[in-house]
Amino acid sequence: MQGFYNQVLTIDLTDRTSEIQAIEDKIYATYLGGKGLASWLLFERNPKGVDPLSQDNQLIFATGAVTGGVTWGASRYGIFTKSPLTGLYAESYSGGRVPEAISATGFDAIVIKGAAKELTVLEIHPEGVIFHDGTDLAGKNTFETETAVKQRHGAKKAKGWKNGVVVVGPAAEKGVLFSIVKNDGWRCAGRAGTGTVMGSKGLKAILFTGDRRRIPHDAKALIGLSKEMTALSKDHPAVHAYKTMGTSQMVKLMNGANAFPTRYWSKGRASHWEKISADALHTQCEVTPHACAKCFLSCGRMTRVLQGPHKGLVLEGPEYETIYTFGGLCMVESIEEIVHLNHVCDSLGMDTITAGNLCAFAMMAFEQGNSDYEIQFGDAQGVAVLLKLIAGREGIGELLSQGIVPTARCWGMEDAAVHVKGMEPAGYDPRILKGMGLAYAASDRGACHLRSTFYKAELAGMIDPDQIEGKAEMFIDFEDRLTLFDAMILCKFYRDLYPWELLGKMISAATGIDGAKENLAAIAGNIALKAREFNLREGMTAADETLPKAFHKRLEDSGAVITESEIGQLMEDYKSLRNW
Repeated sequence: MQGFYNQVLTIDLTDRTSEIQAIEDKIYATYLGGKGLASWLLFERNPKGVDPLSQDNQLIFATGAVTGGVTWGASRYGIFTKSPLTGLYAESYSGGRVPEAISATGFDAIVIKGAAKELTVLEIHPEGVIFHDGTDLAGKNTFETETAVKQRHGAKKAKGWKNGVVVVGPAAEKGVLFSIVKNDGWRCAGRAGTGTVMGSKGLKAILFTGDRRRIPHDAKALIGLSKEMTALSKDHPAVHAYKTMGTSQMVKLMNGANAFPTRYWSKGRASHWEKISADALHTQCEVTPHACAKCFLSCGRMTRVLQGPHKGLVLEGPEYETIYTFGGLCMVESIEEIVHLNHVCDSLGMDTITAGNLCAFAMMAFEQGNSDYEIQFGDAQGVAVLLKLIAGREGIGELLSQGIVPTARCWGMEDAAVHVKGMEPAGYDPRILKGMGLAYAASDRGACHLRSTFYKAELAGMIDPDQIEGKAEMFIDFEDRLTLFDAMILCKFYRDLYPWELLGKMISAATGIDGAKENLAAIAGNIALKAREFNLREGMTAADETLPKAFHKRLEDSGAVITESEIGQLMEDYKSLRNW
């Protein structure tokens, strides 16, 4: 099968061995690579009912058939495992330049099992792996760790070799269930606790290095598509929007739609939204567009704080999701303070979506008398303190480090807790955008906007946000195409640039697989079903495939709601069309 290496590296941390194994073409023909191959490996190799933090849970890194080549938007990698946060399927993706180094090792996937006796750094290369001592890195933050590993083990190899490092922070070492894996300074595989699993295995960092290159089915066609995409990008409105404002542009748009989650999901509009908007970020801070490898969108925001107590702080961000959690849910009214809170999470190695949701939940719990930990909406300094307590699992942080489900149960607030399968949604309220309700309920990893990015269809007027009848059909069309994005592993922000026809041409040129929509949709269905089979094996029930009760309560400002019957109908239609 062209475009793939047809081999997987399996590393056993317990006995410090590794094995290179061949993968048959029929697996790629059924699932492609990336999410498809990794989901198959996870289902085949993970023991049923395994404890996510045990040595038997496997951690899988994967790249796609176009990683490291000429294809725009392809510098992405994925991590797959059983989530310690949800107890179900976990996937998380990151960009930057590291994906090309992972691909250059010459493996379509790298499976890590077992657990190291001491804190360890792995060096993965085309012939296998080298185990390095990492005990002196214990407790170091993500930035310190990445710098140290690059200095020690990341020396330039021969011409044509690529190097890249992924790391975890103190939160992962402590076992915080929503810890991240970080690379290239600020790029994060941020959701579902993949960093926690890496930390539980005694892994502090992994250096990927190699000189291997994928051989596409039709290199000339791939180059032609790349040139076509370059020409298309020059005047494309989506490209201009991402280059100009990045994802922070969504603050204004979502407030205008009354779907910006505010004051822990009680409202859909923040009265202070202009203080935390894209305009505020770009006028009050020094901002430079920043791109991953093989990208012309440059959605990243290299930000330098120019004033206040955090003057001089530099980071890439904040993304919209971080602004919504701290600026919307927690009601922090300063963009500079949100930048700082983003930095705190990045340094410690925690997912900003889950962390911000938990901080806002703690604010509501104190306000309602369910918790005696004093923290009020809008208290940025209080949030920073609380984040550090969570990362250290100290005091109230011990409870919050376990996620929303145990926290809500402890405080008797299950009906107020917003999550699906134990993971919090992104910043798109489904009481306004009802297709996002289906996205959250149907997602294999818990409440997720990226499996379909269906907010695009509803905000752009492609379908009425209130429509229920017939919505699942369009939703599946979006979800199938973006499942293929995850199999190739492509950036979701290229969704407007890779419609079905171009996506089919690209997949066919890379792999030789039939690029007809009907064939590719069938492959996407195979991948979705394999992730679902994993979840069903691990105990998922119908109760996990719906929305929390909090979403059946009306928004205080607009009165919008999504009813149990509406989400029930959406899920029924969805499963019927999927033949599930």
